Amino acid sequence: MSSTVFDGIGLLYTADPIREEIEDAALVVEDGVVRWIGRSADVPAADERVDAEGRAVIPGFVDSHSHLVFAGDRTAEFAARMAGERYSAGGIRTTVAATREATVPQLAATTALLVIEMTAQGTTTFEIKSGYGLTVESERRCLEIAGQFTPETTYLGAHVVPPETTPDDYVRMVTGPMLDACAPHARWVDVFCERGAFDEDQSREILAAGIKAGLRARIHANQLGEGPGVRVACEMGAASADHCTHLTDADVAALADAGVVATLLPGAEFSTRSPYPDARRLLDAGVTVALATDCNPGSSFTTSMPFCVALAVREMRMTPLEAVRAATRGGARALLRNDVGTLREGAQADLVMLDAPSYVHLAYRPGVPLVAQVWRSGRRVV
Repeated sequence: MSSTVFDGIGLLYTADPIREEIEDAALVVEDGVVRWIGRSADVPAADERVDAEGRAVIPGFVDSHSHLVFAGDRTAEFAARMAGERYSAGGIRTTVAATREATVPQLAATTALLVIEMTAQGTTTFEIKSGYGLTVESERRCLEIAGQFTPETTYLGAHVVPPETTPDDYVRMVTGPMLDACAPHARWVDVFCERGAFDEDQSREILAAGIKAGLRARIHANQLGEGPGVRVACEMGAASADHCTHLTDADVAALADAGVVATLLPGAEFSTRSPYPDARRLLDAGVTVALATDCNPGSSFTTSMPFCVALAVREMRMTPLEAVRAATRGGARALLRNDVGTLREGAQADLVMLDAPSYVHLAYRPGVPLVAQVWRSGRRVV
């Protein structure tokens, strides 16, 4: 087994609470795993050397919420919102029609391009949801495609009710034949618990069926207004409640008490001109916060975690440290992973080298391509 030492690191952000930042740092990678971390002056010998030349190094970003398998374009919808129209969940059906018509090679090619974009911007672990097929066969094939790119696949048959059926009939399909077809290709089950989508009882039934089929739960909650989504997440033992834009004091307390991660998706608020979540309120209450892109063609068509970090600092009252922590360790927590989102001995060697002396530049210089190198499992991919 060959080993590689990364030294000359001006600032190493580990996302490890034991020692979160190390100046003048080095780390040794062997067999795709971090084997040693410390000061450059103390680094042991290795077979190969990478000189960071004073750059900052951080863990690879963990994007725990994305919708990459789709077809079609919704620029007209975006332009209409920018002209003053209000966002609603109804636009999802436009993408559903296009996705159903697309071939598997077309969908796989679109997904691959988005994954390349993500990787170039420092994302090394990511989740992909279904949800734009809404038939048994289309949802199954979307999850099969997602599984070509990540093990973190999420069954989101309960995205919206398609127009050709009724809510009751569709819930029976989502919890019956569609779940049977999709569960072998998914790790997670999700539901859009929101007005215009699925109510509290339907959401609870859908998550319960997924859990019974061996999937772990997550949920779209409280995006468009106050509602039952966070409560359902806590009751059902979900790993994360995603969006969390409109929360009551009881919601915040429930998230903290249940240990459910609040995954915030500022790209959606940016793209829909909606109020941003109050991350400060959540953090001060002891809630674990994650950041993710929510990459989708309608409400957040971005693959950039650095962009989301900058939005979190500017619009959601997070410090640069808190935002980078949420984009790495927080995302890993939302996926129930302890091998990614951190640089510590024994963790997967996913790291990002920045063309900057500190991670603070991710928010300080928004929109500037600061990712110089990306390494996944000890192999350079950018």
